[in-house]
Amino acid sequence: MRRTPVTRQIVSIVGGKDAEAAATYDSVNPARTGEVVARVGLADAETFAAACRVAKEAQREWAKVPAPVRGRVIASIGRLVEANAERLARLVTEEIGKPYAEALGEVREIVDTCDFFLGEGRRLYGQTVPSEMPDKNLFTFRVPVGVAAVVTAGNFPVAVPSWYLVPALLCGNAVVWKPAEYAAASAHAMFRLFAAAGLPDGVLNIVFADGAETFRGLELALGEGSVQKVGFTGSSEVGRKIGELTGRHLQSACLELGGKNPMVIMPDADLDLAVEGALFSGFGTAGQRCTSLGTVIVHESVHDAFLERFVQAVGEARVGDPEQDVVAGPLLDRKFADRYEEYLAWIQPHHKVVSGSVGRITADNPRGDFDGGEGLYYHPVVVDGVRPGDRLFMEETFGPIVGVTTFRTLDEAIELANLPGYGLSSSIYTTEARNAFRFREGVSAGMVSVNNSTSGAEAHLPFGGNGKSGNGSRQSGMWVLDQFTRWQAMNWDHSGRLQKAQMDVAEIVPDLDFRLA
Repeated sequence: MRRTPVTRQIVSIVGGKDAEAAATYDSVNPARTGEVVARVGLADAETFAAACRVAKEAQREWAKVPAPVRGRVIASIGRLVEANAERLARLVTEEIGKPYAEALGEVREIVDTCDFFLGEGRRLYGQTVPSEMPDKNLFTFRVPVGVAAVVTAGNFPVAVPSWYLVPALLCGNAVVWKPAEYAAASAHAMFRLFAAAGLPDGVLNIVFADGAETFRGLELALGEGSVQKVGFTGSSEVGRKIGELTGRHLQSACLELGGKNPMVIMPDADLDLAVEGALFSGFGTAGQRCTSLGTVIVHESVHDAFLERFVQAVGEARVGDPEQDVVAGPLLDRKFADRYEEYLAWIQPHHKVVSGSVGRITADNPRGDFDGGEGLYYHPVVVDGVRPGDRLFMEETFGPIVGVTTFRTLDEAIELANLPGYGLSSSIYTTEARNAFRFREGVSAGMVSVNNSTSGAEAHLPFGGNGKSGNGSRQSGMWVLDQFTRWQAMNWDHSGRLQKAQMDVAEIVPDLDFRLA
């Protein structure tokens, strides 16, 4: 029996208090577009900038809390999320249409992230470094950057934000978080769990705003000096603008952007395993991950065998109600559905759609006995014969569409994998170690999978991309600490006299003319 939908009323929270709204946005269930999940009060640029000022004041005291104590707060967040995992996952499914099993896994990733970072509170190590002079000691310290403004997408509405929020808070920073409007209810619920862990008011603030107001608010905050780090997850187009803005203020943003993620299938590959990986990474979350499979680059000798199995698997994959056991649910939101329709127009006469029907699933265009109802459901599409230079080959296609092309040599496959200019995730299926390592050396991606799909990050490995996929910054694991701390060097001279580096250094003179008889 389906539960009665509830429309939540939510607004931004700044300094522990509700903030005024300048506009309203309805977050809609994409599986049943007549259901409003949340009515969201959107803030303006001034509210965003004010939140950054509040965070700046709160951060001073939060940084004074010993790091191991901050680590215990992170531990409490993890336990609270774990205790509320099913409710939070159900909300994610309701709001963005992510299949429940995937949503539950996403919530688990928050717990895993907290489990990793709770101990980092006792491991924010600096160093003691030998001095070149006597009676002098050298040290390094990690210090918090200050205030982090974090802007996240809604395809992973709780897991990806945790990659920013957890380490930023642990390191002694305050955060202003701007989640995607279409995933506002999920973000609001997550914020409440973080707040329940005992975070002081103002240390974590959540601001709901549209893109234009967020950008203008960020400009104001950077100009005022109330933001020292920007984290952004979203499109490469917007990421460039964020990078340009922060660069004008001599800051380097943490950018996690889109991908055109290749999967190379060698002649020696286990084809059944490759099909399983391609299905999950191509059509899980309806192809709406930044790490979703873009193009299968398959050796010409196994192209037909792979494609036959892949098309069969796609045809058997269940698309439907995300509360059920399905491979894919609906697209995230109406704007993504509209954009996906544009991607379908990139299919050219030299392409061959081998997966059957294309477009939205409706009563006139059903998938088996499923007519899509009111949901934003789309047929999964496999396009054979894509070529270098095709838009389907070169550009990110955020949705359930996968291209297929062929290669003859591994060097050619690597060249094809790198050609679009993205560099987030990649995959190769092979039973030969030399193929795997040659691919790793040549591919431009920040992440490489061997005999695994392009999707599936673990919480303790670095996550991030290069090229159009990011600026080389990394999230997750110990590597993200460099995003939210700065190194401070200290020298302590207790000699009682001024010792000048490179000048007052004892010299031991060697006999460089010495030779063995």
